[in-house]
Amino acid sequence: MKVCTVSRMRRLDQTAIDTYGITDALLMENAGLAVFEVLRNRIGIPSRRFLVFCGAGNNGGDGFVIARKIHAAGGRVKVMLCGNPEKYRGAARLNWEIVNRLPVEMQPIETADDHLAGDLTRCHGVVDAIFGTGLTRTVTGRHARVIDAINAAGRPVISVDIPSGVQGDTGRVMGTAVKADFTVSFGLPKYGNLLYPGFAHNGELFVTHISFPPAMYAGDAIQTAVNTPLALPGRPAAGHKGSFGDALVIAGASTYYGAPGFAARSFLKAGGGYCRLACPADMIPALSIPAGETVFIPQQATAAGSIAGSNQAALVDTAARVDIVILGPGMSLEPETGALARALTAQISKPLILDGDGITALCTDLSILRQRTAPVVLTPHYGEMARIIGRDVAAIEADPVAVLQHAARDLGAAIVLKGAHSLIGFPDGRVFINLSGNSGMATAGAGDVLTGTIAAMYGLGLPFDDAIRQGVLVHGLAGDLAAQDMGRDGMTARDILNSLPRAMDMVRKGLPADLAQRYRGARIL
Repeated sequence: MKVCTVSRMRRLDQTAIDTYGITDALLMENAGLAVFEVLRNRIGIPSRRFLVFCGAGNNGGDGFVIARKIHAAGGRVKVMLCGNPEKYRGAARLNWEIVNRLPVEMQPIETADDHLAGDLTRCHGVVDAIFGTGLTRTVTGRHARVIDAINAAGRPVISVDIPSGVQGDTGRVMGTAVKADFTVSFGLPKYGNLLYPGFAHNGELFVTHISFPPAMYAGDAIQTAVNTPLALPGRPAAGHKGSFGDALVIAGASTYYGAPGFAARSFLKAGGGYCRLACPADMIPALSIPAGETVFIPQQATAAGSIAGSNQAALVDTAARVDIVILGPGMSLEPETGALARALTAQISKPLILDGDGITALCTDLSILRQRTAPVVLTPHYGEMARIIGRDVAAIEADPVAVLQHAARDLGAAIVLKGAHSLIGFPDGRVFINLSGNSGMATAGAGDVLTGTIAAMYGLGLPFDDAIRQGVLVHGLAGDLAAQDMGRDGMTARDILNSLPRAMDMVRKGLPADLAQRYRGARIL
């Protein structure tokens, strides 16, 4: 499913009007009808009371359509005006005038403070049509009090396009925001519908194309989409370990034993065939116990216990004989090892996954990434991404998709921006929003499991870009399965790791309906 910005949606609306003759009144009618259908199916209409909160813009116009349809279907509806009616234009004005001719009570919120709580308590459902997706200012004053009252009432709430108070391009909560039970997004979901914290305000998310012809949104012009499962190559019955990928993991230091082991083992647990782990020699006896399936390549160490620069030539030679290389998990920030990471990034000619300390090392000379000819993916969390772009985390949170697109284009690298609903960006501008995973995965080592999972997808035969997408989804699925088994509190990277085989089996057989729907993000009306 494609996902778009607020400005892109405005252009789509205008295209529908100018190119296809679908008037703004018809678009508004279709939007209101979709919301009404969700109300009818989830709450019921006849003899039930509804409060419809209408803002001053087109969102308010949608609310008037919904109020009219509730009235026509035998429901009892009261419209709460949250804006100045004199500001309504076009289709919104038309629908305001229609409702004014109906026996529908309409009250400005300026006069509603004394009995708003009572009205909310007595109603069976609330329609939130206060603010649209283009909100740019902090919600304060009477509007904030109305939103807080809606949230406190405990009545079922359906939001029009996006919960009021959520910014449409970023998912940021602008002071306060409606906590909806259902949200119906129009045309396509907006970034703010799928990015946290806005996503948590949607409730169940629906999308209606409001009669847009598919040609308007199905092409390559819209570059952001939900990350959905891809078909995996089959496992040949006569395959051997080399048939399913040969990976080299360059990782570890005396203070980081977990990271190299998780990266190597996750490659194997996700279906990869053969994994070599290059780490300081002194670590191998301890690592060989949990990761005995791995082939170890002992490395000379610095005085601080990290991989020494003297290993460079041998590592470049080994990398030339494998399919994919993981560089960086737990390598430490030792200057000599950082210099080694930069040299290896420049000289390794195979697909490369850069994580953790490898990313930090490259931040001192990003030109190395720009000069690579073989594909590379970076897997930073928000702090590491801030180092890559030379800005603070707040700058990323203010517009994560745009920041990711710019960085991926600039570096000529794929980037997985890890977090709740990780973002996957490619140099050509494509971005995928991944919906698998859960907060239990916010645990040390989970990112190392991700690197091995991506490498395994490549080893199984997926093209590099597809391997990144599939690896992120499978990693999240493994985390969801672990959470189902034990709950989110206390989950560890090992639990995610051990769920990878089941996750892979599930992807091959087809996801259960509930997970498939969750990972799609929205139901199409």
